[in-house]
Amino acid sequence: MKAQKQQLVTIKGTKDGLTLILDDACSFEQLLKDLEDMLSLKQYVQENGPVTGVIVKAGNRLLRKEQQELLIAAIQKKRSLKVETIESNVMTKEEAYQLVRETEIVSIAKIVRSGQILKAEGDLLLIGDVNPGGAVIANGNIFILGSLKGIAHAGYSGNREAVIAASYMTPAQLRIGDAFNPSPDRISSEKHEMECAYIDDEGQIRIDRLQQLSHIRPNISRLEGGM
Repeated sequence: MKAQKQQLVTIKGTKDGLTLILDDACSFEQLLKDLEDMLSLKQYVQENGPVTGVIVKAGNRLLRKEQQELLIAAIQKKRSLKVETIESNVMTKEEAYQLVRETEIVSIAKIVRSGQILKAEGDLLLIGDVNPGGAVIANGNIFILGSLKGIAHAGYSGNREAVIAASYMTPAQLRIGDAFNPSPDRISSEKHEMECAYIDDEGQIRIDRLQQLSHIRPNISRLEGGM
């Protein structure tokens, strides 16, 4: 009895178009051939029909740029299909390096003086002061072991979960993600304590005691087991 041929391309229709799920274990050449054969079937040949968006899911297959171009050309050979995105579970080296940069903690010991801007791709740990007129900017969180008297902008690419912490919190301006407040609400304290700024449930920047940070942002700890 002849064995049934393995299906290398699965096509699923959605309300927004088509999703192509590609086998990630076979050779790319065989995958491309099967894709072209499937798309040549009558139901996919609509030369003059409305354009249908296509999402390609490559699974655990890393597609080189030229392979992506071949897939797009094969799919869009029929004018009724247009590739919207190609999704893969595998990162390129460039994407991996970018992820490392965005999640690492940059530690710097210095005083940020008036007119100076200190910027980090990930979290920023500053051992020193931010003087009036100085600014610190980070894509992640900002931790200052010193006085914050200037400007601090955490989560500058849009991360509203980021926080700003300082030993002495008297900022000229605070920004977290797209939220801005020159004089954020704060929890009053009778004695001086390290403080942190965050966006509350109402979308406002507030300042509270640093001890509350583990409750405000319980996922901030990156050590195994959350310790």
